[in-house]
Amino acid sequence: MLQYNFHNNHTSQGFFTGFDHEHNLPDSQKSNMKSSQNPPQYSHLELVALAEETMADAKFPCLATVDEGGWPRVRPVSPVKTDGFTIYIANLRSYGKTAEIAAEPRVELCYLSKSHDQVRISGCAEVVGDKSVMLEIWEANPLLRKYLGSPDNPELIIYRVVPERVRFMKEWALEYYDVPVVPRSS
Repeated sequence: MLQYNFHNNHTSQGFFTGFDHEHNLPDSQKSNMKSSQNPPQYSHLELVALAEETMADAKFPCLATVDEGGWPRVRPVSPVKTDGFTIYIANLRSYGKTAEIAAEPRVELCYLSKSHDQVRISGCAEVVGDKSVMLEIWEANPLLRKYLGSPDNPELIIYRVVPERVRFMKEWALEYYDVPVVPRSS
């Protein structure tokens, strides 16, 4: 059994009670933590812009699903299309996440920018059945064409993650902001 020594930074009330979270942080991050006591107020438009900037900077989110045993599974994915906060992900039928999403379509995508801002998109993953959307994605993604040969490849599945909740957090702010979800074209 592994045991950890927290150098007396824990008490019977919990491991990190009394732990100075700012002790080993650079000054810029200390000031960010102190400012979280009076978190900034953002307009709806500012939150949408901040979230979209974070997603563009991060590029590759992590997708969280739940396996058949109830364990969380997280892996990086490469979106093949983004429409606002609706995210499209290519997948192969033989991949583990196919069965996981079929059993539990509620998923979360987490984008983490270089400056550690986060966007979390919670929603349901649904299989795209619209051939025109499939062809649009196929034509825009040379890697799909290179490795799968045809948009009719039976292994190919495109998931659309329809957002139910979008949250944004500024680095070290320790507080999420709900981002308004505005329906887009698809």
